[in-house]
Amino acid sequence: MADARRMGKMELFAHFADKFDMKRTSVRDMFEELLALSEKELKRSGEFVIPGVCKLVVQRRKAREGRNPATGEPIKIPAKTVVKARIAKALKDAVLPRK
Repeated sequence: MADARRMGKMELFAHFADKFDMKRTSVRDMFEELLALSEKELKRSGEFVIPGVCKLVVQRRKAREGRNPATGEPIKIPAKTVVKARIAKALKDAVLPRK
C-alpha cells in the first residue's frame, strides 16, 4: 500500500460524475453543499453523521499542563475546541484486518 497514490479531489469528482452521469461541476457543488451542511450542523448540534462512513463530533478539551519534548520543561496547553471523526464500525471492519 505504500506505493499506492491517494485519490485527489478531481479524481473523486470525476468518479461520481461518471457513476451517476452528472457534470463534474454538479458533483463539486454537491460536495460543497455537504461541507456547508456539516459546518452548520456541527455549530448547531455538535455532531454530523455521514451514514456508513463517519460521525463528526465537536469536542472541547480542557486546559492542561504538558511538557516541551525538546527541553522537558513544563508548559501550559490552553483549552481548545476540536472536531473529531469517528469512523463507522462497518467501514472499519471492511478495511482493517481481523485480529
